[in-house]
Amino acid sequence: MRIGLRAASFTAMALLLTSPGLAQISQPNTMGIATPAESFPQEPGSDYFLANYDQYEAYLKTLASQSDRMKLVDIGKSAEGRTMWVAIVSSPENLAKLDHYKDINARLARAKGLDDAQAQALAEEGKAVVWIDAGMHATETVTTQSQIHVLYRMLTKNDAETKRILDDVIILFGHDNPDGLQLVADWYMRNEDPEKREFRTIPRLYQKYVGHDNNRDSFMAQMPETENVNRVLFREWFPQIIFNQHQTGPEGMVVFVPPFRDPFNYNYDPLLMTELQEVGSTMHSRLIAENKPGSGMRSSASYSTWHNGMERSVSYFHNSIGLLTEIIGGPTPMNIPLVPEVQLPDNDKPMPIAPREWHLADSLEYQWSLDRAVLDYASRNRDRLLFNYYRMGKNSIEEGLTDSWTTTPTDIEELQEAGKDRPAPKDENSYFRANRVDPALYGEVLQANEKRDPRAYVISRSQRDLPTTVAFLNALLKNGVEVLEADAPFSAAGTSYPAGSWIVKTSQAYRPHVLDMFEPQDHPHDVEYPGGPPKMPYDITGYTLSDQMGVGYDRVFETIDPAASPITGLLDVPAGQVVGSGDAGWLVRHETNNSFILTNRLLKAGLPVSWIKSATRAGNVEFAPGAVWIPSSGEARRIVEASVKDLGINAYAQGAAPSQEAMAIAPVRVGLVDQYGGVMPSGWTRWLFEQYEFPFEVVFPSELDQGNLADKFDVLVFANGTVPPVKDGPWSGRPSSMPDPETIPAEYRSQLGLVSEEKTAPALAEFAQDGGTIIAIGNAARLATMLKAPLVPALAKEEDGELKGLTTSEFFIPGALVEARVDPSQPLAYGITPTVDMFFDRSQSFTFTGRGTKARKVSWYESPTPLKSGWAMGQEKLQGTTAIADVDLGKGKLFVMGPEVTQRAQPYPTFKFLFNGILYGPSSKK
Repeated sequence: MRIGLRAASFTAMALLLTSPGLAQISQPNTMGIATPAESFPQEPGSDYFLANYDQYEAYLKTLASQSDRMKLVDIGKSAEGRTMWVAIVSSPENLAKLDHYKDINARLARAKGLDDAQAQALAEEGKAVVWIDAGMHATETVTTQSQIHVLYRMLTKNDAETKRILDDVIILFGHDNPDGLQLVADWYMRNEDPEKREFRTIPRLYQKYVGHDNNRDSFMAQMPETENVNRVLFREWFPQIIFNQHQTGPEGMVVFVPPFRDPFNYNYDPLLMTELQEVGSTMHSRLIAENKPGSGMRSSASYSTWHNGMERSVSYFHNSIGLLTEIIGGPTPMNIPLVPEVQLPDNDKPMPIAPREWHLADSLEYQWSLDRAVLDYASRNRDRLLFNYYRMGKNSIEEGLTDSWTTTPTDIEELQEAGKDRPAPKDENSYFRANRVDPALYGEVLQANEKRDPRAYVISRSQRDLPTTVAFLNALLKNGVEVLEADAPFSAAGTSYPAGSWIVKTSQAYRPHVLDMFEPQDHPHDVEYPGGPPKMPYDITGYTLSDQMGVGYDRVFETIDPAASPITGLLDVPAGQVVGSGDAGWLVRHETNNSFILTNRLLKAGLPVSWIKSATRAGNVEFAPGAVWIPSSGEARRIVEASVKDLGINAYAQGAAPSQEAMAIAPVRVGLVDQYGGVMPSGWTRWLFEQYEFPFEVVFPSELDQGNLADKFDVLVFANGTVPPVKDGPWSGRPSSMPDPETIPAEYRSQLGLVSEEKTAPALAEFAQDGGTIIAIGNAARLATMLKAPLVPALAKEEDGELKGLTTSEFFIPGALVEARVDPSQPLAYGITPTVDMFFDRSQSFTFTGRGTKARKVSWYESPTPLKSGWAMGQEKLQGTTAIADVDLGKGKLFVMGPEVTQRAQPYPTFKFLFNGILYGPSSKK
């Protein structure tokens, strides 16, 4: 009987989803609101059609002009200059009092100066705020096309549920990626034959610079789109629920909906996780109640809540319920395959779906149900959501004012180890005694005095790289963290600090985010079974931003309350100055990344610049090797005096040129290697080049293969992902493929092709022999083997005469920070500290073969336990191996950089390896 009912259920579902649902929801109505069907060339959600951003934007403006339920707000510009809009939807009465409700939300979110009774009164008066976005990843086409219909329905429906939602909830409908939508939709629609439409062959990244990594920029907020969204979420509106919509769903299913699998990050409030499970369960229940099968949770996909960089996961560190859905579908119809493993119902897959043809309209109906479930939950739990939002913020403030401890996986390992010699005393519950340890160990291990959480972090202005420290503080400010600036000198824990020092207290609502940015991540040792291989984490495991950016700070373990003012807006870099009055020229420290901007400005003007090869001294000022020397001239003076102010660096005027040996730096022609479709690390590198004013040209493998590269370039930069890996070899990475040239416009065909051993390597070898510089980062370090450099992969083994990669059971560092030693006397490492934290993501390390070509070890791993933040298995295998090498190839250079020294434009100190290499390589041959 059950089988028959289920079959009938599937049949009914098929009839429901193949009915003309789009036509029904787009019928004209008495409210005078333009329907999607009459507002676009073809109705969004229909087969073989995608609305682009221009059309979407025009429809938003039409709706705002026609409905008293919607207000349209400009939140800033995208990278390509398009306006980013948020459509605020609520009852007309609520829209008339938006500033009032925004103020209530801000007060509850900050949780300062409120007691529980006051907070409860505000919660009862306030409105729940829900953010629902679209378009984060532009090739995930369901979300924008769905949002068009969701908006229309919310503005026109008059049923009781809709009216209740509009009365109780303020909905912020945002779009994360206008540029990507325009590109993807235009590319898809370019073909007149609908059945030939596709977007797999788009020639470039679908968000300028970073493509899919736009959803990894949240805690940095370096892209304008992320900064705009973060300002709405964490500095203006403070939504209790942040719904970040994606695709695609698990195979053989329709949609992934929370809850997520473990691990969750131990920094955030546990109340958040229980609320997250409530909302997720509500979403599943709505789908099932509406006879929409095929949803899965937890083990159905790899999504966890560990990493802070994504829009929905950064929410957790701000006490907001972050939701992620991943749904199937697209404008080209598809089929749901029959996957036996997902056909048996269980707690994570409660209602399987039968195989069937699937249309974009089907996905839109599911998306409507999911959005509706979230909004209904927010409405029914409005005052509880608001009060709990305050409660989590208040918890954070209270924890930041007293001794508190955060238990990490390493703490539990220590507790278990201590418990081996200290079992619990016998009692009547002896059945459970095997897992018990002496209760006194709780205080001795988990709450040891030295493991207390800091109550504040103090950051002085005496930093090696002050502009980078300001960038770090601005990343915190963009995330709504309160940063104070001392109005007067003060003392903390026996240390004196001058006025102007920055203070980040942990007694603030966003304490989880503060701790996550300053303290190392301690990812669980998450394996398939005891002694087995690791479970692949969803994203990177270690990313401590203060370490990545090389920021110096002091932890303070007592409550401090110095005279200090909160910073409003973002910080400007404190102006630098010209120090002294000598007229021979200026010395500039190499430690600041901004010194490269000054250098590039001088080189662009055709002015001489040199690096002093050894340490030097000018008066009371000491300069490490690599100090920048700028001979005096009228034009040089103009550039130096103007630049030091906005760059925040000092130039020390000298009466005579330094006597030490110097290396003249010449202008360079840089080729940044990319490939058709775009490689994200290359895009991030392009962004860095533009920020630091390096001249460059993007170059594709087909051009490299033609040879004669020295006629065009002095330096070629290969970012991670630009050199294809070898299957089962020692180089990590995904295999690349190119589209059929006949399927793309002729103007893009010259970009096709991949770096190859057969064609590209000989051209690169010739380039190096002629004096060219090659920089290979991450898995692009495979070029060391292709160019027969005297380096061999250290994290590898030989099998049947071939070099193979180590298994994950043997060695596994899936995106973490590791400590490396550096020789700062070498030009490639000028300005870097003797130890530095490297970002290591299944990277490679090297040993020297000792044959022929001259090679120097610039950075290496000295410790058997180099892990600083994240997770590592087999980390001892790094000890004694080389991270970065300087190799002579003919007249030229090969700089091999195993770690990702520019990873997502986050590890600022290691940018110098790349920047130094660009300028030093060509100059070294002179």
